Amino acid sequence: MSKIILITHQKGGVGKSTLAFNLAQNLSKSSTVAIVDLDLQGSLSQLNGLVTDFDIIPFTDDTAAIPELDYDFIFVDTPPYLSNQLPQLIQLADLIVVPTKAGILDLLAIKSTLELIEKENGSDRAMVVFNMVKANTTLTLDILIGLEEYNIPIAKTHISDLVAFTRSVLLNGVDNDRNAKKQLDRLTEEIITKLV
Repeated sequence: MSKIILITHQKGGVGKSTLAFNLAQNLSKSSTVAIVDLDLQGSLSQLNGLVTDFDIIPFTDDTAAIPELDYDFIFVDTPPYLSNQLPQLIQLADLIVVPTKAGILDLLAIKSTLELIEKENGSDRAMVVFNMVKANTTLTLDILIGLEEYNIPIAKTHISDLVAFTRSVLLNGVDNDRNAKKQLDRLTEEIITKLV
């Protein structure tokens, strides 16, 4: 049975598509993987045909059909707004990954997404991932305290704002960068542990 991993955040620019791509690429070495690209921008769908290690399924209105897809892991990349499909997707998901940058404005923007996850009883299946973290930046206590009110765990692994992640879509992953690969492997392990 497929494991469905929802990658969502109402804010654009937090690296949802790139994170979905890299996690899918990483898991595709030992599993069958697909990304369902629900973002109307279709950033990942444009890679269809260039990516050979996993499948990319372009936008579909029929989100109820996602569990019928025959893959070990299905990533669902959502648009940068709270669509009317999101409550149903939260219900379908085995894991909800909410990537966010480590800034005050990002903390304010994440509120609606986390509240919707809580409303749909998805908190126990959710995980906030600090993504695109700038070098020499520490997560401020204010940000961590601000996230505590939602009772949604924060991934131990933070993904840095490395050029390797930015270029990964062109290079089919981050295997050539030891630091990026280590971060991605640790986050992949956290995700699999949460799914088990």
